[in-house]
Amino acid sequence: MLGLVKKIFGDTNERDVKRLLKTVEIINKMEPEFEALSHEEVQAKTAEFRERLEKGETLDQLLPEAFCTVREASKRVLGMRHFDVQLIGGVALHEGRIAEMKTGEGKTLVGTLPVYLNALASKGVHVVTVNDYLAQRDSLQMGRIYNFLGMTVGVNLNGMQHDEKQAAYACDITYGTNNEFGFDYLRDNMVLYKEQMVQRPLYFCIIDEVDSILIDEARTPLIISGQAQKSTELYFAADRFVKTLKIEDDFNVDIKVKSVALTEKGVEKAENFFGLENLYDNKNVTINHHVVQALKANTIMRRDVDYVVADGEVLIVDEFTGRLMAGRRYSDGLHQAIESKESLKVQNESMTLATITFQNYFRMYKKLAGMTGTAKTEEEEFKKIYGLEVLQVPTNRVNQREDFADVVYKSEESKFRAVVDEIVVRHEKNQPILVGTVSIENSERLSEMLKRKGIKHQVLNAKYHAEEAEIIARSGQPGTVTIATNMAGRGTDILLGEGVKDTGGLHIIGTERHESRRIDNQLRGRAGRQGDPGSTQFYLSLGDELMKRFGADNVMNMMEKLGFEEDQPIESRMITRAVESAQKRVEGSNFDMRKIVLQYDDVMNKQREIIYKQRREVLESDNIREVVLQMIKPCIERIVEVHCNDDIPENWELQAIADYVNNNFLQEGTITEQELHEQEKEEMVNYLFERVELRYLQREKEIGEEMVREFEKVVVLRAVDRKWMDHIDAMEQLRQGIHLRAYGGTDPLREYQFEGFEMFNQMIAEIQEEVATYVMRAQIASNQEREAVVDESKMSTSGGETAEKRPSREERRRRRK
Repeated sequence: MLGLVKKIFGDTNERDVKRLLKTVEIINKMEPEFEALSHEEVQAKTAEFRERLEKGETLDQLLPEAFCTVREASKRVLGMRHFDVQLIGGVALHEGRIAEMKTGEGKTLVGTLPVYLNALASKGVHVVTVNDYLAQRDSLQMGRIYNFLGMTVGVNLNGMQHDEKQAAYACDITYGTNNEFGFDYLRDNMVLYKEQMVQRPLYFCIIDEVDSILIDEARTPLIISGQAQKSTELYFAADRFVKTLKIEDDFNVDIKVKSVALTEKGVEKAENFFGLENLYDNKNVTINHHVVQALKANTIMRRDVDYVVADGEVLIVDEFTGRLMAGRRYSDGLHQAIESKESLKVQNESMTLATITFQNYFRMYKKLAGMTGTAKTEEEEFKKIYGLEVLQVPTNRVNQREDFADVVYKSEESKFRAVVDEIVVRHEKNQPILVGTVSIENSERLSEMLKRKGIKHQVLNAKYHAEEAEIIARSGQPGTVTIATNMAGRGTDILLGEGVKDTGGLHIIGTERHESRRIDNQLRGRAGRQGDPGSTQFYLSLGDELMKRFGADNVMNMMEKLGFEEDQPIESRMITRAVESAQKRVEGSNFDMRKIVLQYDDVMNKQREIIYKQRREVLESDNIREVVLQMIKPCIERIVEVHCNDDIPENWELQAIADYVNNNFLQEGTITEQELHEQEKEEMVNYLFERVELRYLQREKEIGEEMVREFEKVVVLRAVDRKWMDHIDAMEQLRQGIHLRAYGGTDPLREYQFEGFEMFNQMIAEIQEEVATYVMRAQIASNQEREAVVDESKMSTSGGETAEKRPSREERRRRRK
């Protein structure tokens, strides 16, 4: 079918290459003019281009001149001139595509073209590599071009200090690894002051070895973890305390909204029990939270109704279906509070502070592009997941490499013996050999066999990037034998030594087929760079994992019938095609798995975007007064809606509404039931909100506007961070158990989306309630400090005079008398 489409419409890749060649012709025509310029005139082009951008020209319009400028700078600084095919690759990257260029075609130099062009916008261009060694190497080597043209270059490495990272991101161009860029994004969304952020808005990113990062690592999320901060003992202490309290005297319960609140008397008892001066002091947030959750566990959560205890675990009961929700846990410490109530072992708190997948991180860039030698086999995934099209860039010189048919042996032992024999034969001719293995175990096995033959060799297994890159680079020298796992030394060019071409060039031996054709192609691609001679061959056995998948038994039977000896191989194109067919099936299966992971993560990602966007607005705003007031109003709306859901106003529970507002926002007795009589629901909400807003304004005057503004940020950031961390944990618990829903005939993904949405809304409501309560009730000291919730047990407001002080225990006792 694909062949028919190509016949009718022509090869899309070929058409694209022809289109880009027209741009290359324009650049080449300009070259003599740029060659005639002095160093200073070439260097002045950067300022000229930026000025033209400001006046309305586009990057596309500047592209031919900018590319010509980079090529000229490269010739003068590095002594390297970009080939025409490298210009084609550069245009493809600027267009936000993946440039597939064979090994040795100079991808690193290709990147300088779109990097420079897009850096003219002064928004920061990120160049992503697979390890720190390559990031540092490329930033220094290619940085000479950028520095010559007046641009700044930074490198973002693991272990850098905060100010070093800020400086690196402030540069026009920043090199670094995918891990470091992703972790910095997560860390930026945990900072307490906007000045602590290191990244600018994500603008343009070029990923080197794009298939490795966006495909191979796509299923591994980045996770920032923290030690569980809350003491197990505090759960039990809170539980012991609340079991001494009496309903109505010490606390009020609102079953309908699952809300509890201590009365003045209850607050006093808590202060006595825990030895506190003031329960609502900002430094006592943790104790207050534990008491509230213990109250909920003991008064609202009912054993054998809301949960059951089985095998020493608390299992949640679905309120709609009545079934047990395996793997699910209540968030925000409520599950631990129930465990304390039931005298069970308290499980650790959530350890995940922030998480994101590479798929969702890199999709946030305004423009994304990538380079690799092997992308075409995964084109469908690049297109569907990232919106990236693949352009196969022609080689600068015709490929001379010879790829021999696979050979298949009965057993692994006979296969490895054949590999060693082949190495011995070629080593005697002084031909360099690179052997690829799929595991460290196999590389060591082969190494032992070569030692017994007395053949000197190097073994690499992707642990020490700098040393490996050097060894891989030397593996084209006469007589060298190098054993490497598939990823070792990736991104490093292999140059042939003197006289090697006469021996047939570099010979590649694959000791097993990888489940992805792309990984096999990477290994093959190390030979035959830039038109050099070279050869490749894969040695397989019927015991290999992939051979088992496509039906090794049939081949074994055939070999037995034909009387094949142990060391006698089958060498057949048919076998090669069958293996590739198996690889395609495995690739399809892996793509489906990554797609499912992404579908689940997309639910979390939408929530993460909302939280991080609102959190950043809080950080960047000088005044969040309106934000806080807009958090208070929904709390009132919810309580009114729950207690006035009957069509008959006489049945409305007005006392419960008054209690809630008094307990959470005002003081006992401020609002009475009589005040709310004969008011419509909307009227009631507005009336209550006006009363709360009036109290808010009074506090603002008493405490001082500047102090209230900072305190609001302290409260909002603490509530958002803590609730979000608990939500991450709750969503992970939901995700782990959701596949069981399939047994009930429901779609697990849809269930996850629905329940995740409900949990997110619940989290937002809890954030609003916590912020509203603390802003209206908490004691505020004069020197507020924002503290990370990562170590919440140590959160405190130290020193300073108290601007507003809640009456002491003694004063309240005298008032009651």
